[in-house]
Amino acid sequence: MDLLAICRRTLGAELTEAVELGYGSYNSVYRVELAGWDEPVILRVAPGEDQQFGSERHLMRNEYAAVPWLGVIASLMPRVLAVDWSHDLIDRDWMIQSCLPGVPAPDGLGRYPRSGRTTFFRQLGAIARAVHDVRGPYFGRVDGPRYASWSEVVISSFTQIAEDLDRVGLDAADVRRAAVMAADGPLDEVQEPRLLAGDLWTVNCLLDADAAEPLISGVLDFDRAEFGDPAADWTIRMAQAKSDEREAFWESYGALDRSPNALWRAKIYEARHLAAIRLERHRLGKVEAVRESYEAMAKVLS
Repeated sequence: MDLLAICRRTLGAELTEAVELGYGSYNSVYRVELAGWDEPVILRVAPGEDQQFGSERHLMRNEYAAVPWLGVIASLMPRVLAVDWSHDLIDRDWMIQSCLPGVPAPDGLGRYPRSGRTTFFRQLGAIARAVHDVRGPYFGRVDGPRYASWSEVVISSFTQIAEDLDRVGLDAADVRRAAVMAADGPLDEVQEPRLLAGDLWTVNCLLDADAAEPLISGVLDFDRAEFGDPAADWTIRMAQAKSDEREAFWESYGALDRSPNALWRAKIYEARHLAAIRLERHRLGKVEAVRESYEAMAKVLS
């Protein structure tokens, strides 16, 4: 991969060092030092076109389209310095961003007592609330396609994931069953599209390295952002996953709708998450975890 050429042409600088960072499970991510620059930059490189599932196609382009909609948390986000979808220098999409200070939250949270981590989740709840309060002009991924209804988005998502599972030889019958159930349910009670972060949780947060208590200094990776029902966001799923210090999330986020129809939609959203997780586990070679996804899906759909 010609990182040297990217830096020379785009930033007019010579690359002196590039270190691949370990937290990216989809894109390749490098911390790049440049001659004459006081601060490093982050270079993110998407998978090759033939390595992308249909349901995950051009995620980096979607993130770039989402940036103008994320102004409410702009102070916490890296600045985009350059993008290139032309595949001229390398046969992949790539993006250069500013390098935010801080340490990854999965590493930094261990410095604090568990009782003190409520501060972190309270901040995360406020960030998620700010994002979800942004109204969108249509349903679906920020970069399109645009849908007139929320049900169309969810059903299309199940259909695309099922096709991806077929492509790699995995059984997709339960995902197609979920699509049928989604078509028959109250998804279109969701009338106003709101912005969803897509993948906001601890792994995509940075912490101030010098703070006496957990302090979020940056948030990353909005490539799965879309307009839809906030209850369908990954953040909401993870905030409900355990009864521990993360319950502080709700103090700043607010209460969820717990009506019967909202609870039904939550089951469909969980099925959608499980379907996407199955694809990711396959991509990462986690065979046993793929098998477990079928058991989890069966429990949800029952």
